[in-house]
Amino acid sequence: MLKSMTGFGRKEADIVGTGKVSVEFRSSNHKFFESIFHLPPQLLSLEEGVKKVLETKIKRGRVTCVINVVAGGVPSVFINRPLLKNYILALKKIKKQLQIKDDPSINTLIHLPGVLSLENNIYHEARLWPSLKILAQQALGKLEESRQKEGRALYAYLRMRAEALKTHLEVIQIRFKKIMKEKLTKIKTDEERAAFLKDKDITEEMERLVFHIRNFKTKLAQTGAIGKELDFIAQEMQREANTMAAKCCDVFISARVVQIKSQIEKIREQVQNIE
Repeated sequence: MLKSMTGFGRKEADIVGTGKVSVEFRSSNHKFFESIFHLPPQLLSLEEGVKKVLETKIKRGRVTCVINVVAGGVPSVFINRPLLKNYILALKKIKKQLQIKDDPSINTLIHLPGVLSLENNIYHEARLWPSLKILAQQALGKLEESRQKEGRALYAYLRMRAEALKTHLEVIQIRFKKIMKEKLTKIKTDEERAAFLKDKDITEEMERLVFHIRNFKTKLAQTGAIGKELDFIAQEMQREANTMAAKCCDVFISARVVQIKSQIEKIREQVQNIE
């Protein structure tokens, strides 16, 4: 079944030792797969893991990922002991070199850059990743449901347009057969007949258009990333319709060709949304 490239999926959960974590995916149209991330700076290293989760289901489309972490409970205090030790050793050297008698106070030490921080533990990547991966998979499931729902609507719409194309073409085929018979009876020489058929005969264009419509409907029923194929088929249908319009020798047929071109334009507009 068709999948749209547009959709939305979100999942959140309370993770012990971290707090409330939410993962949100928004997808939109794009020629290829592209991912954009908005993560807390401390979790940037997990971006690649989330991207791999997305790649298990998404083949085309631009996906924006937003991850938020809201710490739960009372923030914990983190002391960077190795850094503090290096500060003390450096201060001792300075004290000896400059012959300073006083020792640095604890208040001075804890205000040195990087010594004291809050909530460092909530961004412990190795501990957070297993839970975050599950959340990402669940959010992706929601995103897929959204894309599939819109895909079903697109399928119904495009199928209807393809049937309308088929109906218009069948009317043209009947009319063209009658018109050609009438016009050819009025032509006297083989040379004039050959010239007329070269300029006005749209039999091949109609046959190719029949093939493209049938192929389009077949592709619609397939699974996978078929958006590019459908767009290509629609381009070919448009090419045949343009040639028919240029060679047309009947007002009634011209009006029907305009209807066909209108249907193809609507098809091309919507296939841009298909994965």
